[in-house]
Amino acid sequence: MSYNHKEIEEKWQRFWEENQIYKFDWNNLEKAYIIDTPPPYPTGEIHLGHVLNWVYIDIVARYKRMRGFNVLFPQGWDCHGLPTEVKVEEKYNIRKRDIPREKFRELCVKLTRENINRMRAQLKRLGFSIDWSFEYITMEPYYIKLSQLAFIKMYKQGLIYRGEHPVFYCPRCETVIAQAEVEYDERETYLNYIKFLKEDGDYVIIATTRPELLAACVAVAVHPRDERYKDLIGKNLIVPIYNRKVKVIADEDVDPNFGTGVVMICTFGDKQDVLWVKRHNLNIINILNTDGTLNEIAGKYKGLYVEDARKKIIEDLEKEGYLIKKERIKQRYGKCWRCKTPVEIIVTKQYFVNVRKLKDKILEAADKMKWYPEHMKIRLKNWVESMIWDWVISRQRIFATPIPIWYCKKCGETIIAEEDELPVFPEKQSPKNPCPKCGSKEFIPETDVMDTWMDSSITPLFLAGWPNLNEKIFPVDLRPQGHDIIRTWIYYTIVKSVALVNKEPFKEILINGMVLGEDGRKMSKSLGNYVEVEPLLEKYGADAVRQWAALATIGEDYPFSLKDVIFGYRFLVKLYNAFNFASKFIPYYDFNGKLNVEDLWILYKLNKLIIDVTNDLENYNFSSALQRIHNFAWHDFCDFYLEEIKHRLYNPDKYGYESMNAARFTLTKIVYNLLKLLSPFIPHFTEEFYQKIFSKGESIHKTKWPEPERKYLNEEYLKRGELLNRIISMLRKYKTSRKISLAEELKRVIIITDNNLEDIVDTIKGTIRIKELIVTKENKLREVVDEIKLNIANIGKRYKKDTKRILEYISKNKERIYEMYKMGEIVIEIDGKNYKLEKDDIKEIKRRFYLDDKEVEVIEEKDFIIIVEK
Repeated sequence: MSYNHKEIEEKWQRFWEENQIYKFDWNNLEKAYIIDTPPPYPTGEIHLGHVLNWVYIDIVARYKRMRGFNVLFPQGWDCHGLPTEVKVEEKYNIRKRDIPREKFRELCVKLTRENINRMRAQLKRLGFSIDWSFEYITMEPYYIKLSQLAFIKMYKQGLIYRGEHPVFYCPRCETVIAQAEVEYDERETYLNYIKFLKEDGDYVIIATTRPELLAACVAVAVHPRDERYKDLIGKNLIVPIYNRKVKVIADEDVDPNFGTGVVMICTFGDKQDVLWVKRHNLNIINILNTDGTLNEIAGKYKGLYVEDARKKIIEDLEKEGYLIKKERIKQRYGKCWRCKTPVEIIVTKQYFVNVRKLKDKILEAADKMKWYPEHMKIRLKNWVESMIWDWVISRQRIFATPIPIWYCKKCGETIIAEEDELPVFPEKQSPKNPCPKCGSKEFIPETDVMDTWMDSSITPLFLAGWPNLNEKIFPVDLRPQGHDIIRTWIYYTIVKSVALVNKEPFKEILINGMVLGEDGRKMSKSLGNYVEVEPLLEKYGADAVRQWAALATIGEDYPFSLKDVIFGYRFLVKLYNAFNFASKFIPYYDFNGKLNVEDLWILYKLNKLIIDVTNDLENYNFSSALQRIHNFAWHDFCDFYLEEIKHRLYNPDKYGYESMNAARFTLTKIVYNLLKLLSPFIPHFTEEFYQKIFSKGESIHKTKWPEPERKYLNEEYLKRGELLNRIISMLRKYKTSRKISLAEELKRVIIITDNNLEDIVDTIKGTIRIKELIVTKENKLREVVDEIKLNIANIGKRYKKDTKRILEYISKNKERIYEMYKMGEIVIEIDGKNYKLEKDDIKEIKRRFYLDDKEVEVIEEKDFIIIVEK
């Protein structure tokens, strides 16, 4: 019989779903445990990052159920946003503007439903204990309604406003993005040294990486204490190419050591420009179009993309004598976290959430929640403290929750939807009442949509029934997520929670790291280190892949290791064979007799394991928990205990029926509890054997978590068992080193020791297969030292020309040297001169042993001498 993971996993996945094993009971909220599961983008493919995250969640969910909690493990789908729109554009070879907006949205919905179906099947195949009756999809009307309701309530509080401010803009995605959606990277570029003419005909050299923005230059800045330019402050300079005058200002933020110490302020090259413009009340010249090209203000460079305009203007500056030199430098730049296109800063009218107004409440909420690991809270706090811009929440896309607003065509009044008419689609419908200001019934719909984080940031509120918030389950118990979205998903969720219900959204936050390739780099198809999930599931099964994920340390990035998946599979095969063997003798519960040393030892180890694993899981230390179980199951149980009881199980006439029943009783306890301890990690495997051995119909995942039996936690049980295992290990090693089959019987073994082995003699004989075993305190062995091999390099280094004399002396006095070696100090005298040898000067001592003048083989270790007769 072999381990068929596919057959086992499919069978129990059907069983769980058909019997609704994981369904949350909404009528029993007293011991509710609510998990705010991450709703992934429906890309159509589960990747290893999803596996890692969801394995964490599933371990918690299964463990908490067995601890008596009524667990809600929901599954959501965060449908809206750029990834789907980009895929639709790629799939149909179109851009969003090429077809009617509604048609484009329909294509997005179609693709999303297809992707959800594929990913749902993959999540089920991995055995996650999701309550599929509570699946939410953010593009459905019921969820859009809540997103719009949150918008309206925050708008009425003054937390959402419309304003014209600098914002990050992605030319590829053709939309603004939030500060949190900007990733930073490093690239090589040129620092260009350019002449700015003075009014007296002289010139000043400024250094810039953005010469294409010369048309948007609004000032030049120097450090106020830079002696080189003290006389320049307050005067005008002439912008090359465009011949416009700009004033020279002083600012402490200018770095005198960068470039020439003179910088161009343009609108906008980077965030520093934004600060300077605001600080000095400078003009704004917006020369960028939304498609990433320059507009008419750029003059002859109109219509060129930024990179092309940069090359062209540098050529022209050089031709006209303005370019002094170019210098290669490394530059940190912002890029869109979706498509990786470099972002620009433009000024445009958008909707914002006033996050700075909520700063103190956000920090207070962060402190009320427990973080695993704790240091991840610092990332959130640092982000909140560094926030200088409000959260821009409007997007110039199509597939997203509509902003529930119209504008009066006659007077321009902003009309926000009524709560009772949600969800609304402003392009398809009008407000139900005339304009409150002028009475007009003609309206212009807002065509911008909401940032997708506006949807996903209300997930805990959605789970708790907001706006009719159920305070029995809010704050929700757990938010599990990756550290890469601390500044987005956690941050925005806290923003919404404190804004809407003035409360922190979770009790605990569990952070996982990112999955890296086996080469240690971020996993990516372009780098060739990407590993697909489906082939792993086909070859090794879900329970093997789950073990790989469970071995990750929380919060830390985790390189994928195929070896760990293979180890997980080998563990399943080993345990499958062990449990199949055990199933012949269990269950056996009715026993009140005497337990053997090995029984008490393994019961000590089992109950200590229950305590340690429980403590690990309470603290989300999955890696430690699984490693403990691996060590116990593979080594303590399979390698030692099972081998030590086979003779008792197979030969009750020889070793006694009480001994056999003691082994069966102990075996039952081990397998029963080990299955439960393993069930959060390898749910299919444990269900298979629990049903086969202990139950017909009741799922192991509905049973109680093991409780330790403290009567077995006696240190003496541990010591006696370790003594037994030490002797057995020595004899096994003896057989293996001499290529003697473990099944082959040894004729006679003598153990010389002061230890009392009376209670383990039968186990040693039965396990190792010894015909005659004698235990004695009397040592009648005679030793003959054949050779003492020395580390000549060591001795030669210390004693140089005397080395030869030392070697000759030792070869003639081997027995005496050996006696000194055993005493721990070797000092020899040759012609009145003493020589001291250290233990590491002795490479090897070759000896022969005799008992009653018959040569025997000896195994020595601390307080044992074991004699095996040839």
